[in-house]
This record gives sequence, structure tokens and C-alpha cells, in this order.
Amino acid sequence: MQIFYGKTALMDYLSSIKATNSTIGFVPTMGALHKGHQSLMAQCTQENTITVVSIFVNPTQFNNPEDLEKYPRTLDTDIIKITEIDPNIIVFAPTTEDMYEGKTLSQPFNFDGLENKMEGKFRPGHFDGVGTIVKLLFEIVQPTRAYFGEKDFQQVQIVKKMVAKNHLPVTIVMCPILRETNNLAMSSRNERLTLQARNEASIIYKTLKEAKEKFTNNSAQKTTQWVQNEFDKNKDFTLEYFEIADEDSLSTCNRKNKNKKYRAFIAVFIDNIRLIDTISLN
Repeated sequence: MQIFYGKTALMDYLSSIKATNSTIGFVPTMGALHKGHQSLMAQCTQENTITVVSIFVNPTQFNNPEDLEKYPRTLDTDIIKITEIDPNIIVFAPTTEDMYEGKTLSQPFNFDGLENKMEGKFRPGHFDGVGTIVKLLFEIVQPTRAYFGEKDFQQVQIVKKMVAKNHLPVTIVMCPILRETNNLAMSSRNERLTLQARNEASIIYKTLKEAKEKFTNNSAQKTTQWVQNEFDKNKDFTLEYFEIADEDSLSTCNRKNKNKKYRAFIAVFIDNIRLIDTISLN
């Protein structure tokens, strides 16, 4: 397995092995890899000649310093999990210094308002950090396709907008959510949960599924209120937001339109650990 810790060395290597008709698939991650990440890699290797996986905990997308500090860093284990998918995958594990060249700052982005919804509303500056690092990584790897998980649906829309506005020649591929046996969406943050909290967190997807049923015959407002009431009854969880929004614009659904696709988004805290999930409502 080829592992690169510096962007110049990676760029030189990719330039040397890329043939005329070859394609580069790219899976950007922050490490602490799980089966969800592995499913992205598996699809990427099937659809491309070359696969690159990055492992980089990006400081500019954390608005909470404690969250950044506690984010799991498990490079050795991550490399084993990547090898399980394909030992020919190229790993890029840069340092913060190498990526940001001593200036660990976000660039300002205009995502046409997508950045002000949900995650952006509760995590100021988060999507500037995402846009900054993804753009940097795309410039380094120059992928044909890049793979992201559906759990971060808003982030996927943000990345698509950044790609379009900067005319980057990369196709964004969104892959389905993988879930644990209790239907909790797989996430690196799950590793910080106690066994009890991890079991209790099954309520998140259970509530989303019931909300989907209720939305069939009820307004977005009534469905939202029902979800809020459900979490008010469960003192182990703090609901940060539940939102029903248009899939394309991420605008809050005030009145249903049969020609639009809607999606429910949720963020909750348990044991001071923040979990997100989403479900299509159509």
C-alpha cells in the first residue's frame, strides 16, 4: 500500500501513474473509519482505475474546540481497514502544516444560502471549513469522481455547489447510509458513546421513520411538533433541530408541493455527543 504524508509527493506519484484513459476516484475522510467508509471505498474501487482515500481531521470545520480535541485519531487501524477493501488503494494522510502551510484558516464561500440552513445555523463557519478543505483536496488529488455518504446530505449539496461555482471537473457521488444493527447511522462519533447510549440512540432513526409516516397525512409543522414532543419525553437526549426541507434548496417546508422532494434532517445530543441523521420523505 502506498501512503503519502505530503501533498507534493502524492501529486507527483499520481501524475506518474495516471494513464490517458484512467480515472481517479477519491474518498475524503477524517479517519476513525467504519463500514460506512468501507462501502464508499468499495464502490470507488469498482468504478475507477485509481482510488485515493484521504485521512485528515480538518480543524477549520470544527466550531467546538473540545469536539476537535476528542475526535478519534486511529491511523494505524484505519490503514488496516482500507487494506481489507483493496491493498492498492492510495492513502493520503497529511499534516495540518502541510495542508494549510502554516495558515490554518478557512476561506469564505458563498453557497447561495445552503450554508445557513440546519448544520450551518448551529455550527457557524463549519461549511467554510468544509469548502476550504474539500477544494484543497480536489486540487491535490484531481479526482474524476468523489464519494460522500448520504448521512451528510447537506454537506453533499454544499460540495456540489462549490464544485459548480469553481468549475471543478469532478463528479460528486452520494452513497447510501450504512446502519448498525439497531439502525443507528454509522458514524465515527459512535465510538465515543457508551454501550447504553449507543443502544438508546436507536430512537433517532425510529423517530425519523415514524415522522415519514406522519408527514404523509400531516403538515410539516405538525410532524415537526410531534418529533419535538417525542424528544421532550426522553431526557437522555437533547434535540438540537429537526427540519423538513426541500432536497434541492434545503429550504424549510412550509407548505407541501407534490412536485418537490422532501427530506427530514435531525441533530441530537446524548452524553454531550452530537449525532445527525436524515431520511427521504418521498
